[in-house]
Amino acid sequence: MEAGFGSHRGASARGPEPGGDEHGLEPPGAAAGPSVRVRVGIGAAVVLVVVGLVASVLITALSPVGAATTLGSGGDAAGGSQSAGAGAPSPASGPSHRAAPPEPEAGADATGAVLLVHVLGAVASPGVYELDEGARVVDAVAAAGGFTEQADQASVNLARPLTDGEQLRVFAVGEAPPAAAVGGDAGSGAGAVAGGGGAGAAGAPGAKVNLNAATELELDGLPRIGPAMAARIIAWRTDNGPFSSVDDLLQVTGIGDKTFEGLRDLVTV
Repeated sequence: MEAGFGSHRGASARGPEPGGDEHGLEPPGAAAGPSVRVRVGIGAAVVLVVVGLVASVLITALSPVGAATTLGSGGDAAGGSQSAGAGAPSPASGPSHRAAPPEPEAGADATGAVLLVHVLGAVASPGVYELDEGARVVDAVAAAGGFTEQADQASVNLARPLTDGEQLRVFAVGEAPPAAAVGGDAGSGAGAVAGGGGAGAAGAPGAKVNLNAATELELDGLPRIGPAMAARIIAWRTDNGPFSSVDDLLQVTGIGDKTFEGLRDLVTV
């Protein structure tokens, strides 16, 4: 009894061993614990490997872009000059011909040139007019107010180009044009006297000066006719129309009988 009691007490004093129940059995799943931890560790390692591979692929794929960006930003001294050169040429090469503005064309656009044309005869407002370069007879007639009722329009070539310093005369119906106009350029029209060649046959020795076609310079060459008197003769012709006879010179201010007698045999109409 005592031995049995002692044995029972000893067993009672030790109690159940750790990890077991009172019958000495291990709790359910105790043996499977280490296997779960191993699997978790393996899974974590696999994840880390996958992440590392993905990161390596991304770095490899992005490294050329990063290198190009670095060259673009850090190579301004060498490579950057090429992009800058697209907009501005280098001093050594000079300005680009394609970028330079076009040269202005010679003529009215470049010089602002105009034509001075003296329109007289059977027009509404005889006078000296400024016309654009390239103007034609029709433009001069329009600037002078158009033809009068007495104008011989068929004798004027309206399509003929004008020249600077030209004298354009529109004859009246029945009025005979001067010899220079008749024998001149067939394309100029009977009523056109160009430049200083419209004073009859003034260039020939002994030829008379046509009062209705002479220029101021040609009138100035007559005896006792200076620049001022020549200008007054042309002004009278512009204001009153063509001279009907040589005697009309007496109506010009400053021409008296003595001056007229010296001119009578030198001029014609």
